[in-house]
Amino acid sequence: MNAEDIKGFFAERGQLDMADYLELEYYLECVGDIEVALAHFCSEQSTAQWSRIGIDEDFRSLYGAKVIEWEVLEELPRLSYPVEQAMQGKIHACKVRIAHPHRNFGTKLPNLLTAVCGEGTFFTPGVPLVKLLDIIFPDNYLAAFDGPRFGIDGIREQLDVYNRPIFFGVVKPNIGLEPSHFAEIAYESWLGGLDIAKDDEMLADVEWSTMAERSGLLGKARLKAEETTGERKGYLANITDEVDRLREQHDLAVSNGANALLVNAMPVGLSAVRMLARHTKVPLIGHFPFIAPFSRLEKFGIHTRVITKLQRLAGLDAIIMPGFGNRMMTEEDEVRQNVNECLCDMGNIKRALPVPGGSDSALTLESVYRKVGGVDFGFVPGRGIFGHPMGPRAGAMSIRQAWEAIERDIPLEAYAEKHPELQAMLEK
Repeated sequence: MNAEDIKGFFAERGQLDMADYLELEYYLECVGDIEVALAHFCSEQSTAQWSRIGIDEDFRSLYGAKVIEWEVLEELPRLSYPVEQAMQGKIHACKVRIAHPHRNFGTKLPNLLTAVCGEGTFFTPGVPLVKLLDIIFPDNYLAAFDGPRFGIDGIREQLDVYNRPIFFGVVKPNIGLEPSHFAEIAYESWLGGLDIAKDDEMLADVEWSTMAERSGLLGKARLKAEETTGERKGYLANITDEVDRLREQHDLAVSNGANALLVNAMPVGLSAVRMLARHTKVPLIGHFPFIAPFSRLEKFGIHTRVITKLQRLAGLDAIIMPGFGNRMMTEEDEVRQNVNECLCDMGNIKRALPVPGGSDSALTLESVYRKVGGVDFGFVPGRGIFGHPMGPRAGAMSIRQAWEAIERDIPLEAYAEKHPELQAMLEK
């Protein structure tokens, strides 16, 4: 590119009507001339060639992505991850903000992803390493999306649970239980005080535990638990499947008494989630398989906050995410960012319930509560309820007892002295 060509892919923020653009933040490692690399980066993810040979036209003003801010972080002795085919030259780590005109792809999630993290983004000459850190949507773009149908307020209303976290529980063993045993264990946890008993993300419609049989038994057990306890309860059925079966699985599970549905958002695709969100009659809750491969590397891929934001945009009412603690191998600040992406203002899009999870129990509830900074979250133990030495009813009771101790500002150990279910967890 010559100097004039490069200039066409740079702009001052004040020169643009930002309502026409998504704002993208990237970490890049550039090889060779930085400005040339950044111009190529914008070109490849938007116009590529911006005019026809021999024709006096230039599509960049309307369709070209443009650098609006950039900062060189440091010069590097080598790329953070080796790319054998990378060109030769000095290597610089950069943070870049791109204004990308959304007229290029419209309000279609597959097309959006193709533009901002597709071939043009990850296969740009001179930019071998890329991580998409954030997407900022203008309100006029958000207005085309419905987002969550229920959101936090709708989930709370359905369960009649306010002023405390929502207590989920992953029925364990997650694989291998016959539907009748699965229903018995879930029923016991509801009696102990659990709000929502859920299928594991790996347990969907399988021969030995079909959706028809399992959801039928769980639907009846849920109603029985509601009658026994006088509390509303939730059964979260995993309908993850081939895209052309998702509505069928939704309708079957709901007709059998499932009053919330789990879907593994990235394996089925965000467009499938959006379709389900328009169709669903109950809250739709997402799980995080297939996200770590995109996000785990610090300097390559897609940051989890982007994926959380896109899941909310697609219509998930609650988003289960890697939580605090060493088990999930996620920095605390990253977990907080994902929690915030569920709760922060997002134009017309309702708040989604953040559910940070991973090896939680009554012993970790206060820590999660303090780190989230409020009660608007879901708490999702598995073994912490279903591996309790006194059984799943006692496991659920220990969670409720831990919350009572928090509310009354009583140390867990002191409260456990008169609550054997909590004491058993402390001793375990």
